[in-house]
Amino acid sequence: MIPVTSFAGKTVAVFGLGGSGLASCHALKAGGAEVIAADDNAENVAKAAQAGFITADLRSVAWDNFAALVLAPGVPLTHPVPHWSVLKAREAGVEVIGDIELFCRERRRYAPDAPFVAITGTNGKSTTTALIAHLTKVAGYDTQMGGNIGTAILSLEPPRMGRVHVIEMSSFQIDLTPSLDPSVGILLNVSEDHIDRHGTLAHYAEVKEHLVANVQGNGTAIVGVDDGFCRDIADRLDRAGKNVVRISVKNPLASGIHVEHGTIVRTAGGARSEIATLGGIGSLRGLHNAQNAACAAAAALAMGISLDVLQSGLRSFPGLAHRMEQVGRRGNVLFVNDSKGTNADATAHALSSFADIFWIAGGKPKAGGITSLTSFFPRIRKAYLIGEAAQEFSSTLGSVAHEISQTLDVAIAHAARDAEASGLADAVVLLSPACASYDQYRNFEIRGTTFRELVQALPGVKPVV
Repeated sequence: MIPVTSFAGKTVAVFGLGGSGLASCHALKAGGAEVIAADDNAENVAKAAQAGFITADLRSVAWDNFAALVLAPGVPLTHPVPHWSVLKAREAGVEVIGDIELFCRERRRYAPDAPFVAITGTNGKSTTTALIAHLTKVAGYDTQMGGNIGTAILSLEPPRMGRVHVIEMSSFQIDLTPSLDPSVGILLNVSEDHIDRHGTLAHYAEVKEHLVANVQGNGTAIVGVDDGFCRDIADRLDRAGKNVVRISVKNPLASGIHVEHGTIVRTAGGARSEIATLGGIGSLRGLHNAQNAACAAAAALAMGISLDVLQSGLRSFPGLAHRMEQVGRRGNVLFVNDSKGTNADATAHALSSFADIFWIAGGKPKAGGITSLTSFFPRIRKAYLIGEAAQEFSSTLGSVAHEISQTLDVAIAHAARDAEASGLADAVVLLSPACASYDQYRNFEIRGTTFRELVQALPGVKPVV
């Protein structure tokens, strides 16, 4: 745990008592603050009380004594409307911050030069975070990984030299971290997502920009420049005097890092050098993973990791659960769990990675559905549609072979049967839903775990080695 000493002797309100909220309560208390815990969910309030924290309805307390409101990232800060606790804080002139802001303040106080790698982007941030953490471990660092990827940041060990914090950040978390100052900041990409929480795509991109715009003076901003928003951001950072490393998997760069024919290449001042190769690394299959790997390689180089260690780390990376996870094989059929493909843009990356796909899709649909995926339809041998989106996706697929399976177990059984009967040399049963999971599963992890368990229960399925 990281004790938060910056509020010692002060009273702090914490709203939102899930994993990161409760971790914030413990860290603040350990650092000497008095904590008042609150949540709209009575069960969460009860858990905080059982853990020994003072709980209260923040609607009926005086805010004069609060030094800050620590807000869980899932609680609306601005859109569609600010949560009532945010309005209360603003009325009282109380700052509203998140748990990663508490980390940043502790790091500034005690170890401002300790390595801190922060990663964001619409897609790919979890894989990139896990890959960087893997590379730093291979390089001998004491590696602490967390944030949006799972472990609350304040549950990690405190920052110090020789210990690197590799932290995935959502736009919600960035919004709550005004002092964000990583030594290495990574912005992978920007595409439409979370507009309900940010109002416009432009504002969403602006929030993402904050992470790379505020790298430390001697730090490195790594920006994927294969979309217009990020190209503009990289140009602005250049003009501001930041050390910017541009990344592309679509075009060669005069200066930066790009990927060509499975090789990560660095260019600078007319010189060209090969950094690493991605050929044969199943956990980094596809153009989207090439971008993840290139950004991770740039981070490794910024931290002084050698090329030999980098290549070794890339080859030994096991991949991330629910992100193009190869969960089993039966004869000619590979089963891939990409449950993290919760929007069309993420699913496009998965579809682009294979040629003969038996595609399981559907769930709670997002704006635009799968209309943007039509260029990948020739790769789909048959689709198996589940959840609320089934009828909508059926209309979009049109003449593409498909069935409405409704549930995941039926979809897997039928897809496995059809893929095996196809006689194709490299048939793939791919779960990449292009949807949220909330109609049938509490989160994408449970959906992906269910897929994995059902596949591994099929007769004759063996692990991928």
